[in-house]
Amino acid sequence: MNILQFLLLAQNLCVLVLADPPPDYYFPDDFIFGAATAAYQVEGAWNEDGKGESIWDRGTHEHPDWVADNSNGDIACDSYHKYKEDVQLLKDLGVDFYRFSISWSRVLPTGKIDQINQAGIDYYNNLIDELLANGIQPYATMYHWDLPQALQDEGGWPERKLADYFVDYARVLFENFGDRVKHWMTFNEIVQICEAGYSDGAFAPYVVNPGIGGYECTHTILLAHGRTYRMYETDFKAQQNGQIGIAIDTSWHEPNFPDRETDQQASEVDMEMNYGWFVNPIVNGNYPDVMIERVKTNSLAEGFSASRLPEFTPDEQEMLKGTFEFLGLNHYTSDKVYFAEEGAGDRPSHWADTGVVGYQDPSWSGSASYWLKVVPWGLRNLLVYIKNHYDNPPVLITENGFSDYGQWDDYDRANYFKDYLYEVLRAIHEEECNVIGYTAWSLIDNFEWMAGYTQKFGLHYVNFWDPERTRNKKLSSYVYNNIITTRHVDWDYYPDWPQPTESNV
Repeated sequence: MNILQFLLLAQNLCVLVLADPPPDYYFPDDFIFGAATAAYQVEGAWNEDGKGESIWDRGTHEHPDWVADNSNGDIACDSYHKYKEDVQLLKDLGVDFYRFSISWSRVLPTGKIDQINQAGIDYYNNLIDELLANGIQPYATMYHWDLPQALQDEGGWPERKLADYFVDYARVLFENFGDRVKHWMTFNEIVQICEAGYSDGAFAPYVVNPGIGGYECTHTILLAHGRTYRMYETDFKAQQNGQIGIAIDTSWHEPNFPDRETDQQASEVDMEMNYGWFVNPIVNGNYPDVMIERVKTNSLAEGFSASRLPEFTPDEQEMLKGTFEFLGLNHYTSDKVYFAEEGAGDRPSHWADTGVVGYQDPSWSGSASYWLKVVPWGLRNLLVYIKNHYDNPPVLITENGFSDYGQWDDYDRANYFKDYLYEVLRAIHEEECNVIGYTAWSLIDNFEWMAGYTQKFGLHYVNFWDPERTRNKKLSSYVYNNIITTRHVDWDYYPDWPQPTESNV
């Protein structure tokens, strides 16, 4: 080593020694922790006890080749029969709440209230009672993508009458479970339901109608959400005293060059048209102005006589405004954005309407999912954005997690939770963001939609080759429990843990 190399090494060592450790922030006393699943992904029992067919049942049965491993959710984790085991996993984690979804077609096999399936009602009553008996609050999502096939046969979400059917369905849920369920989310990830389901054809019901279907679907769903909120407010709020929110997913769209004004503008447009699209009507009563203007301009240029984006009437805007007690936020990753060249993109399409290119920095570490890069600071930036744009509303992080291929010693997932939760702490303590809780996705490995069982998000391993669907704890479950128990991020905590053996796999 020459003298220059020695001096550089000494300088670097001094920097390491003198650098301040990150502040040891703690979660507020009223901050809550949970874990999440969704009905189609875990329940199985797809046609048992009177359950009707859903669009995911139909799609995966008719087109198994569209799923990465030709699989489906017919059995999945068999949580329909093993819900008590799942509740014990939750209890061992030490969570405050469990976010699960209710299968519309298990409760109403045809999607309509002329046929109520008592066995489905009984299943969710049993799950709710088991949670409460173990000190865990039920946080119920009314719709997590699994529309009854009978309603898709009538046209699905682009048809406005589905808002009527949804309000009827929600009333059944309030009447049967609202005495014990005090936190509801009407919908999960509208962009996946609508853009993937009715524009791109990537998700069930696999309808391809770009630039039109996604907007029509979203419009119906937002009306269904608002009307459900007002119905609860009028008919149930006084006696049940619950809260209603919605779970919206978004990446953080970082300006490609943060100091360049056009990239800052691209970030703002992308956030407005991929997050504000769903949140702005619920908070302020209408779609973002930039979205209204861009879609109308493009529509007229494409030869349409009016905007492809539906309009809310003044009465609908008033009805929608303020229809939430909390905003659910599903967040996994981030990207960098800049404006596309004029005229880029297939038309009509939502992407062309937005006019923004997004990409992920190749230096960011990845996961088993091509789209999921680890960018912890993106979550803090997103929480600050929500605070500044929507008057610092109560935000419940309703999904956040990491995918791998099923490792027991899932250090990458454990570190993901540490890094992202520390950014939540920074948002709370440094930015005064009103973040009220955090939900890990997911409680157990499950059916990951078009990826089938090739990607795993669970805190607990599920052996899908075993008819018993045995569950086992992963390293990450111990790390998450430590964060919940100590109420801060212990960077050095990696426990000695009883790794599964062949006898219990």
